[in-house]
Order: sequence, then structure tokens, then C-alpha cells
Amino acid sequence: MPPPLPPAVKAFGVVSLLTDASSEMIYPLLPAFLTRTLGAGPAFLGLVEGAAEATASLVKVASGWLSDHAPRRKPFVVAGYSLSSAVRPLVALATAPWHVLVVRIADRVGKGVRGAPRDALLAAVTPEAMRGRAYGFHRAMDHAGAMIGPLIASAAMLFTRDLRVVFALAFVPAALAVAFLVLGVREEPVAKPTAAPLPRRGSEGGPGPMSDRPFRRYLLVLAVFTLGNSSDAFLLLRAQEAGVALVFLPILWTLHHFVKAGASTWGGALSDRFGRRNTILAGWTAYATTYGGFALARTGLEVSLLFGLYGLFSALTEGPERALVADLAPAERRGTAFGFYHAVTGGMLLPASLLTGGLWQRFGAAAALGAGAGLAAVAALGLRLVVPEPNRTGRGQPGQDSGLTEGGKAI
Repeated sequence: MPPPLPPAVKAFGVVSLLTDASSEMIYPLLPAFLTRTLGAGPAFLGLVEGAAEATASLVKVASGWLSDHAPRRKPFVVAGYSLSSAVRPLVALATAPWHVLVVRIADRVGKGVRGAPRDALLAAVTPEAMRGRAYGFHRAMDHAGAMIGPLIASAAMLFTRDLRVVFALAFVPAALAVAFLVLGVREEPVAKPTAAPLPRRGSEGGPGPMSDRPFRRYLLVLAVFTLGNSSDAFLLLRAQEAGVALVFLPILWTLHHFVKAGASTWGGALSDRFGRRNTILAGWTAYATTYGGFALARTGLEVSLLFGLYGLFSALTEGPERALVADLAPAERRGTAFGFYHAVTGGMLLPASLLTGGLWQRFGAAAALGAGAGLAAVAALGLRLVVPEPNRTGRGQPGQDSGLTEGGKAI
């Protein structure tokens, strides 16, 4: 039997489960709300999702760097979750497409504030040998919440048939997540090493993570992949085009997250055993294959099966990608490193979503999704050629830079 995960990993897993339950009560219904209720087109859908994630990515760089300097990381995490929980249900009040854009940007700002500090905390409290499994478990709990949320949304839709009521109900699990975080996890202040300013562009051998050439190459390859990895909202739109009824979209989204929740811990553990790069390559290959399938699918049944297979891509990449960041970055700069990681994966979502939305509107779904498959294949080749597998020996032992506690016990 593998050793148990640290309590901190489990605690943040519960918080992510509740938060994603709230978010996913809204997300699978948002494309229909924008296009049918508010009259927006595919291009505006791409703008909403891309702008929201791009904003979050910029905030993550700042919050990660600030958390490296601060005696505590938890205040950033609490502030981020609180902001998202407060503004997300306001989608229920939207009467124009730009209202949704404003709410989504504010929601993602909250995600940006919490993301990098939380990921740095997880790395600090987890032994290197199980780091992939820890990040995989955290993502699995996130996806478990993403299963619960659409089921609640579907049940509410059967009773009310009112999207706005469903959106307003999303406040309940969001508030529970913040309460669990505040009351269930305590953090003691820890002395931080004096941190140097953000590294200058092109610096070599400086203290920041961007001075490390393998880390820069990794981010470059990630940027290429993310250019083809547009918002999943387009896949929900594809399902509508293929004939999937609106009431079944949350159930289809639940199937997708069921696969991710069931396989993410396993996918992260694979990277502990067979290497981060090899596991990510398998995931990106699965992505290219599945997106090619979405481009060619013609029926609701085909799209539904592809949604299940698409979950394997996330299971094989989300945990290993974060674990690779933790392997490449020194412990005292992990907040900054995760900020850059999220900046690339989130910031590239704006051009990715605009590209997909533009191609979709001009040439149709097959061209837009086929382009995503091609970019994923190019990125997989680049990962194989320019990013070495890190030597994961001795860096970042748990507990050296964190005073996180739960119930009076150091975690």
C-alpha cells in the first residue's frame, strides 16, 4: 500500500471539491445561456472564456511572487476563494452578454489570487516521491466536485427550467468551501528567505525560476499546446450542434468529470513512477486524438463517448504538469514558478479561444477542432525534443517552508 497523502493535500481537496461543485453548476449551461438567452455568438463565447482566463493568469504571477515574500500563503488562498464565491452567482442577474464577461473576469481574478500560492503550499508539504500523486489527488477532488455540480444543476433544471435559479443556487457550495478553508485549516507564520526581485528577461543563472533554461523551454512548449487547447465551452457547443438536448448537457459534463475524478490520482502516480514527461506526452497524444474525433463526430452518441475519452487527457496531464513545475523550481521560488506556469496556460487561452471561435464562425466546427488537434501534436513533439526529464532527487523536502497546520498538527 502506498503511504497516505499529507493532511494538507486532503484538506485542500475538500475545498476544491466544494468550489468546483459551485462553478460547474454554471459552466456547462453558460454557452446555452449566452447564445440562446442573451443572443451572443461563438466568437463572443471565445472572448468571455479567453479574457477571463487571461486575466486570472496575470494575477497568478503577482500572487505567486507575493506569496514567496509573505510569511503566510493562506491569506492569498482565502481571499481568492472568497472573491470567486461572492461574484460567481451574479451571472443569474445578467441581462446582456457583457454582464457575463464582467462576472467571469471577476471570478477568475479570485482564481488567480489563490492558484499559485495553493499549488506552492501543496508542493511544500508533500514528499517529492509522491508529489505527482498529491497533485493528481487534488485534481481528482476538483473533478469530483465538477461531477456533483452538474448533477445538482440538472436536478434544479428539472424542477425550475430556469437557468437563473440554478446560477443563484451555486452560492451554497461556494460559501461552504470558504467556511471549510477558514475554519478547518490553520497556518503558522514561517520565516521566509529574502527574495530577490522578479528576474529580468534573458537573465542567466539568476535566482528566479525563469533563469532556468529547462523551465523556460517547458513553458514555451506549454504555450504551443495551450494555443490549441481552447475553452471546453466549445465542446459543449459542439454537443449542442450534434443534437444533445440542453437538459442533458450537465449530465454529459458529469461523465467527463467522472473519468477525470476516477483517473487523476492514478495519472499523477504514473508520473511518479514513469516520469513526468512521458506521462504528459501520453496525455497530449490523447488530447490530439480526441479533438480529431470531435472534429469528425456527427451524432450525439459519438460526442458523448468522446467526452468520456477526453477525461483521460486531463487525468494524464493536470497533476504531472504541476509536479514537473515543482521539480524544476527551487522551494523558495515555487510561488513565482507556479505563477508563470498559470500565466502561460491561462494567458494563452485568450488567443486560443479567439482562434477557435473565429475558425468555428468562419469555417465550422471541424476546422476549429482539427486545428486544436494539430497544435497538440506539434507540442508533443516539442516536449519530447527540448524538455529533459528532471533529476528528482532531494529537492523540496516537505515541511521545510510551510507552517500549515490542521487541528493543531503540523502538515
